[in-house]
Amino acid sequence: MSGYFTSILQGALLTVGVSLAALVLAVLLGLLGAAAKLSGRPLMVALATVYTTVVRGVPELVLMLLIFYGGTIGMNNLLELAGSKSTFDINPFLAGVLTIGFIYGAYMTETFRGAILAIPKGQMEAAWAFGMGPVRTFLRITAPQMVRYALPGFTNNWLVLIKATALISLIGLHEMTYLAKQASAATREPFTFFLFAAALFLVYTSVSLWALRWLERRYSMGVRRAAN
Repeated sequence: MSGYFTSILQGALLTVGVSLAALVLAVLLGLLGAAAKLSGRPLMVALATVYTTVVRGVPELVLMLLIFYGGTIGMNNLLELAGSKSTFDINPFLAGVLTIGFIYGAYMTETFRGAILAIPKGQMEAAWAFGMGPVRTFLRITAPQMVRYALPGFTNNWLVLIKATALISLIGLHEMTYLAKQASAATREPFTFFLFAAALFLVYTSVSLWALRWLERRYSMGVRRAAN
């Protein structure tokens, strides 16, 4: 049975790859979504609101299947209308990254929006009064404080995102949940292999929680000193 455990460990590396790539996409979408919601422009606010409302209101599994199968069918229909005889088949790894990143981009949007709103507006106005442009104000004033306010929500989103990668097994990606299922079917030992996969997820989330809590303390160091 050692071969099955080795295979699941290899799938665990793929799980980490999907999680990190999806996190990058989610952060980018979260920043764009937060900027849109805070822009004050009705169209951008409406689009961002629809995005966050739909994603947070529909189960992740349903969204994943809709995006994966619906996206594939839609692209093939477009190719057919264009007169092309080729077919579109999305890579499961790319599909998993895009789907999870898209879903958790909505949660990151609200996390970043709340963090930015927690920053006193007078600080940004003071930066503008000193001649700082929008980009420099964001990098020097907004972003460092936004990180501190966003870290608790970001931590929760990241932990849930890691666990959500288990859903990608349904679209054919050979990550550790998929391989644990295959091993349990071959050996008729489901408890052993699913318990092993659960332990690996627990290791990932525990290490992540420790690292992010350390980062949160690091960013809050100056605030605690000022309070003392």
